[in-house]
Amino acid sequence: MPAAPSVSIVIPAFNEERTIGDCVEAALAQTSPAHEILVVDNRSTDATVPVIESLIAAHPNAPLRLLHQDAVQGLVPTRDAGLDAATGEVLGRIDADSVLEPGWVAQVQRIFADPRVDASTGPVTYYDMPLRRFGHRADDALRRAVRTIANDYQFLFGSNMALRATAWRELRDVVCRDEADEYHEDIDLSIHLRERGHLVAYDSRMVAGMSARRLDDNPREYYQYVWRWERTYAAHALRNPRLRAPMVVFSAVYPLLKGMRDVHVRTEQLRRMTASLTVGTPPGLRMRRLR
Repeated sequence: MPAAPSVSIVIPAFNEERTIGDCVEAALAQTSPAHEILVVDNRSTDATVPVIESLIAAHPNAPLRLLHQDAVQGLVPTRDAGLDAATGEVLGRIDADSVLEPGWVAQVQRIFADPRVDASTGPVTYYDMPLRRFGHRADDALRRAVRTIANDYQFLFGSNMALRATAWRELRDVVCRDEADEYHEDIDLSIHLRERGHLVAYDSRMVAGMSARRLDDNPREYYQYVWRWERTYAAHALRNPRLRAPMVVFSAVYPLLKGMRDVHVRTEQLRRMTASLTVGTPPGLRMRRLR
């Protein structure tokens, strides 16, 4: 039986002090350890770097490294720096708010044991939304439906994806640099993979958690984000109407999910306020209030 492929995890980060700690802790807590975990900082001005440095100090034997990409501001060059530096046979790429399921690396190794697979992606669970179990099933169903509609174009999802190192080395000089920050870099990468005949797999067991913080954008910002699909397709001269399926889906679900997100945020704020008041209340007074 061939050995399982080694898996690097690349995490681009810019001002992610609130989420990067949980992200890295989850990457460290895998049932099948990652070959390496590379956090690539891109000119952060908050506590992102100190958080990672403290994690490195707390886990001196872990394959956790902090890299710096200070030449230019942007996700694409920061992602590329991490993928170029990675030494694993498979390169996982997640966001700084991703929280991997404990078996994520093991699932990636299982998927890439098939030599035909050059890239893979899977569903997500929105850990800061209500009805998380239902949300996970719905996300999986929607992504499967989009794959069916899009037919031979199979898209990666940047918060939860992996690709073979050999495929990256083939693509690294041709992927769009997106200096104006107008595209979906994961969709661009997917298109380049498809154009060169690489197989992109989808696996429901390759699960990552992620934040629903995109829903905190106002409607104009959110729909500008959705429109990145159209700009990415335009850069590749793709006019297939089937490829607009993700735009339709994400636009249609926004009002409902935005309402759920707002209720959840307010509920969490109220819970924290109540907890802080309770902590500062003498026990006797606390009991009288409960009555």
